[in-house]
Amino acid sequence: METATDFEKLGLHRGQVVQELGWDDDVDEDLRQQVMETIDGDLIEDAEEAVDVVLLWLRADDGDVADGLVDAMRDLSGDGYVILVAPKVGRDGTVDATDLSEGAEAAGMVLTSTHNVSEDWQAHKVVRPKGVRR
Repeated sequence: METATDFEKLGLHRGQVVQELGWDDDVDEDLRQQVMETIDGDLIEDAEEAVDVVLLWLRADDGDVADGLVDAMRDLSGDGYVILVAPKVGRDGTVDATDLSEGAEAAGMVLTSTHNVSEDWQAHKVVRPKGVRR
């Protein structure tokens, strides 16, 4: 039986519109390319309509997790979700796991899963609570 890779567990698929926030020259370009190949499209920076997914790169010195998630929700569709990508433990810019979960809660969202998606980065899937529309 074949198991899904951590990247596949993020739920990305062809045709989704993915907005990218927090890009800097330290991001994992292979991961970005994998996202674009999976959705069969480019990542967008400025959304003209609601997006399916926000890919949010976040490091410890980027500011408050809740603020980053609130910004990410601005263009997010009602059933969309955020993929918060942060440096793994021990890497420069690591965001404490407590800060991630508390930030998600403060933003009115729920941290559902964490996946190792590259050598230096982990992806955290963040969704709106079931039954809640913002």
